[in-house]
Amino acid sequence: MAAKQPRAWQRMLSGRRLDLLDPTPMDIEIEDIAHGLAFVARWNGQTQGDFAYSVAEHSLLVEELYTRMTPQAPVKWQLAALLHDAPEYVIGDMISPVKAAVGPEYDELDKRLMAAIHIRFGLPATIPATVKKQIKKADRVSAWMEATQIAGFTVNEATRFFGKPDPAVIEGLAIRLRPPVEARNDYTGRVAMLLQDC
Repeated sequence: MAAKQPRAWQRMLSGRRLDLLDPTPMDIEIEDIAHGLAFVARWNGQTQGDFAYSVAEHSLLVEELYTRMTPQAPVKWQLAALLHDAPEYVIGDMISPVKAAVGPEYDELDKRLMAAIHIRFGLPATIPATVKKQIKKADRVSAWMEATQIAGFTVNEATRFFGKPDPAVIEGLAIRLRPPVEARNDYTGRVAMLLQDC
């Protein structure tokens, strides 16, 4: 007798059933992404403050940093920056050491989900390597800010791991800790604004 296949799908609050092994754009809704990301804590929750620093909040910051760092970028790549961690709404946010321990299976799952998400919102399944690299730079600036402002890193430690950001890029920006509902609403609103401008 064949072994029963384990369940590989998750029911979303929208009622969608997302197959993690074979995700389709039809099963992806921005409300599900925003809700999930607003409740996923960065840094494994090891941050100061009364609220976790969510992946939704982080994504909003990365998109703002990306836009500052590449002001001539088309709106579609701003959207890609905002969605850069979107698969974490179902697979969670693993810190880099855990990703390394899990191995390539995590990366493959992330890529499948990201391709479906991109297609759902009118982006190519795989974004150009140059754009991905620019988004990663913004992500590292965000990580430096988070590390120094809420995760207990010294400036020297954060700079060693993430590089020292250009002060002009981060001028006037600060990490915001707030209730998940606020991050969720701002994330959903920002996606809607970018989609309208695409």
